[in-house]
Amino acid sequence: MVKARFDAEVPNLPQVIDFVNEALSGDGWDQETLAVMDVAVEEIFVNIASYAYATLPGAEKFADITVDLDDEGVTVILEDAGVEYNPLLREDPDVTLPAKDRSIGGLGIYMVKMSMDKVEYERKDGRNVFTIRKVKPAAKG
Repeated sequence: MVKARFDAEVPNLPQVIDFVNEALSGDGWDQETLAVMDVAVEEIFVNIASYAYATLPGAEKFADITVDLDDEGVTVILEDAGVEYNPLLREDPDVTLPAKDRSIGGLGIYMVKMSMDKVEYERKDGRNVFTIRKVKPAAKG
């Protein structure tokens, strides 16, 4: 298990993605699955950076990221001390509608929910804790 703290600023996204990819390197992950993980981590981190601290001027804006590997897959936990918000309560967008007819927002979290094997949110000790899990393709079979 590895853990790091990042300033919750969108320009830090490349360092966040590098941190997750480095944790997964050498553990038998295929490029397609790594790309899916990157999109999920990007979506959650950008949401933290863009919204978690928007109404908390002067707050220390951070995201703690934990990557925990096991024999079957990986769990990534993203935590922040921003405003409480559970994006999983938001209604999924109607992806059958043309893009111009859909309401704005929610598509990124929907993609995370569809691409991960497990997605959870909890508010714990004044922190938003967003957990995603991906099982290795070989472990699913």
